[in-house]
Amino acid sequence: MLAVLFGLELTPVAQRYFVIPWTLAALSARLVTIFDSAVTANGNVLLSGSNGFAVAIEAGCNGVEATLVLVAAMLAFPAPWRRKLTGLAIGIFAVQGLNVIRVISLFYLGQWNYRVFEWAHLYVWQALIMLDVLIVWLVWVRTLPASDRDRGAGPPPSGAPAAA
Repeated sequence: MLAVLFGLELTPVAQRYFVIPWTLAALSARLVTIFDSAVTANGNVLLSGSNGFAVAIEAGCNGVEATLVLVAAMLAFPAPWRRKLTGLAIGIFAVQGLNVIRVISLFYLGQWNYRVFEWAHLYVWQALIMLDVLIVWLVWVRTLPASDRDRGAGPPPSGAPAAA
């Protein structure tokens, strides 16, 4: 499932209608201008008008891959479609919401200290975004009724008593 989703992500149609609109630079700029009116967005670039610092939200940094991991996990798990769609809606919002926080924090970290920016960008936020995906998926699984969760558990090991 994940290989198919990653493959589809690379197609020109998916890039144009799914990946590029999800760079979140414009949304990040709108949120930042509440506190800093000199910030603008141009395509996938978030730019500070006061000092010229900019970050480009490139592929791999836009949260799309993390979202695809969550989508694949929820679609692969045996659960009713209504619960999958609800989980996907909430989960995608959670992952992309955290990614907006990531973009804004990196934008300001880069203005403060570029070495800290690089470290946070390459190590801290990569792990936090994937941890967010895992937590969202685990919470979603825990909200499923036991009968839905048990369908994915498989048969009990041989010799183990079956649950009633």
